[in-house]
Amino acid sequence: MQVEKQNLYTKVIELLNQARQNVAQTINNTMATAYFEIGRMIVEEEQRGKAKAEYGKQILIELAEKLTSEFGRGFSETNLKQMRYFYLNYSIRQTLSDEFKNNEISEESTNSIQQVPPRQFKLTWSHYLKLMRITDANERNFYEIEAIKNNWSLRELQRQYDSALYTRLAFSKNREEVLALGKKGQIIEKNKDLIKDPYVLEFLGIPEQSFYSESELEQKLIDKLEHFLLELGNGFTFVARQKRITFEERHFKIDLVFYNRILKCFVLIDLKIGELKHQDIGQMQMYVNYFDREVKLEDENKTIGIILCQDKSESVVRYTLPENNEQIFASKYLTVLPSEKDFIKIIEN
Repeated sequence: MQVEKQNLYTKVIELLNQARQNVAQTINNTMATAYFEIGRMIVEEEQRGKAKAEYGKQILIELAEKLTSEFGRGFSETNLKQMRYFYLNYSIRQTLSDEFKNNEISEESTNSIQQVPPRQFKLTWSHYLKLMRITDANERNFYEIEAIKNNWSLRELQRQYDSALYTRLAFSKNREEVLALGKKGQIIEKNKDLIKDPYVLEFLGIPEQSFYSESELEQKLIDKLEHFLLELGNGFTFVARQKRITFEERHFKIDLVFYNRILKCFVLIDLKIGELKHQDIGQMQMYVNYFDREVKLEDENKTIGIILCQDKSESVVRYTLPENNEQIFASKYLTVLPSEKDFIKIIEN
């Protein structure tokens, strides 16, 4: 009887938590839609006034005064400009001109507006304020899709943007694949779709020039496992650390073992301090072969091995692995967020 009561309690808690999430989601959608509509009304009123800059400015000043008087905070002139820009970003099927980017409209520009059907807004207004600061439309769409798909908080969205997730994924793709990122988000269909280079581990709090061992790095990743899973990407679940495998009375330990639910395969991660050596790649090849032959089930796909290292020679990686390699990957990791210029330099190198 006690067990039945506990099950009832658990089910009721789950129901109430889900109901609260649904209410919060409905509020978020409703407010974002309302702000979008306010932006639309402001733009249409400006168009009636020949879209003159002074006329538009006066509209915002007067509307801000009246709404603040009626509803209190949240409707300042700056906030109304953001709502107006929100509408322009999400309703016009065209590349924003410099006038739009500067929050100004010309009569010629407004005549070229092509409206798109109304859309649903599934993130909070704070999310959209962040997204609107991303000038590249494809990049902005990518982060919106991924935030919705993965239920990112505003903090998680900010972190993924700061770590240049879009840039890291786009760098190794052709033009069509980059465009697909902006339309569909990250699509994982093959092994290499999971891989980033570099991985950014700034959440560990390790200074750039500090000294630490591989075991210390591993422990910090375990301590920040939720953050590490976010950096790894979609579909990852944690399986084991220091996974021991044995054959011919010899013991080996794999640093970290994950499983990817999307590709239905194990993902083995080995941590290396310093520069990657060809022996490290050979060791990972052994781990992957063992899992494929002794651990994975018949309906699961081949194991992926990722070596995270501080530095690597692309030539060593290329000539150690077979030409048709689809299982072993070597990626650098960073313990601090580099500047935008440094990031570009790192990726180019």
